Amino acid sequence: MWNNYQALNLISKILFTTVTITILYVISLRVIQPPFFPIKEINISVVANAKNNDENLLNITREQIAQIANNEIKGNFVSVDLTVVREAFLKLPWVRDARVTREWPDGLNVTIEEHQPLAYWGSHALVNIHGEVFRVTLNRSLPIFTGPKEASAQEVTQQYRRFSQILNPLRQSIAEINLTPRYAWRIKLHNGTILELGRNEIEERLIRYVSVYHHSIAQFEQEGSLAYVDLRYPNGFAIRTENEVQQVRRKSDFKIET
Repeated sequence: MWNNYQALNLISKILFTTVTITILYVISLRVIQPPFFPIKEINISVVANAKNNDENLLNITREQIAQIANNEIKGNFVSVDLTVVREAFLKLPWVRDARVTREWPDGLNVTIEEHQPLAYWGSHALVNIHGEVFRVTLNRSLPIFTGPKEASAQEVTQQYRRFSQILNPLRQSIAEINLTPRYAWRIKLHNGTILELGRNEIEERLIRYVSVYHHSIAQFEQEGSLAYVDLRYPNGFAIRTENEVQQVRRKSDFKIET
């Protein structure tokens, strides 16, 4: 074998290649670790607010971002785990989505999408414009959605937009929408009127309410503000004014006292 120059030459090449790869591997392990290629910049961009094209953070503070930068970004430009950084941003209550990318030679780009609240979900959560439930503390006047389960929020959101569009000619706005466990719909307007829509033909019933409002329903408001309109009848509707409700309550109270 030692007289086989071709074999010796092949072995030497293999050994040289192996040593070279090993040295390069050791160097690369050293280079990707600090203090080489430190991250010096974190560039924050915001998905524009759909309502006013606002590209500024509305509910996330610079202090929260700094805390993530100090506690969650480990390693350098090469070794930092972008998935870990993204998940850290997603833990912030107001963050709906986040994307993290590298920017050569020493920066990270973070794009944040904040939740845009549309309504309250019951008394314990909020619904964003996509119909997703999230939990933050907020003191703002918003409609209230309720439903049999959180997964119903998306359907309630879709119907809220449709109902609002139908009611727009009357300039009436929705304060509450309730979807019952039996999937019946009830609307409470900001003026206090409750609209009972039931389970079937809900949009058609609301359209009928709008079409006859000025011709017939509005006249009942001369006797007191409308408290309740039941639209579940095939050829009409039932109306109860606030005065009638008060009379029923007084009679009920009188019976209880006697």
